[in-house]
Amino acid sequence: MKENQYLLGLVSVSFRGNTPKEIIQAVKNVGLSCIEWGSDVHAPCRDIARLNEIAELQKEYDLFCSSYGTYFRLGETPLSELTDYITAAKILGTNVLRLWCGTKNGKNMTEEERRLLLEECRKSVEIAEKYDVFFCMECHHDTIAEYLDDALEFMKEINSPRFRMYWQPFQWQNIEENMKYAEAIAPYTRNIHVFQWKGQEKFSLNEGIEEWQGYLSKFTTPRTLLLEFMPDGRIETLPTEMDALKRIIKG
Repeated sequence: MKENQYLLGLVSVSFRGNTPKEIIQAVKNVGLSCIEWGSDVHAPCRDIARLNEIAELQKEYDLFCSSYGTYFRLGETPLSELTDYITAAKILGTNVLRLWCGTKNGKNMTEEERRLLLEECRKSVEIAEKYDVFFCMECHHDTIAEYLDDALEFMKEINSPRFRMYWQPFQWQNIEENMKYAEAIAPYTRNIHVFQWKGQEKFSLNEGIEEWQGYLSKFTTPRTLLLEFMPDGRIETLPTEMDALKRIIKG
């Protein structure tokens, strides 16, 4: 895939200690084009004044919101609260909402728990259709997406373009396992979180150039690549990670 086929952005939770304006300025300075705003710190779904402020800052700096990183958890958070998150996403200028699916992985679920979660996901699709939005479940531990087989089963069972996936490598799995997951889930994937972790250790993307080129080769159509977290947690490190991301997508 050619370099210009990617949209490049940042996940705001990478810098929870920085203000939205500081994040926007840093993103603009390194040449990223979009931001996934997190609902936990920077863009709470019911803080309409803050959401409008962020939207105005995006216009000022010629950036856009790629997606809304919610901490809504299907199977736990009441579905009635989804409309608050949808309203917030639209103020920010996106119709893509990232959420978590379930409170445990598939291996630790009973059949009844799985059935109820699947039913909840199907109900969320009806809401997505009504409000013209897309829900994307994150590849995250302690959710149904922790293991490939479970994530694929849910994608096939739900069978809706309104219910998609994010992908990111699991730091507890080896490269081969992550490659397999990436390839299988690629048709359902909307955005990709980009970072270089091994277990509990965080590394610079510069140490994973070839690994990430391998991952991205599994996605044959354009994706949004979102830098998530810095190896040292510092916003000053963003330029270094951006340079590494450019090396990755140049192939």
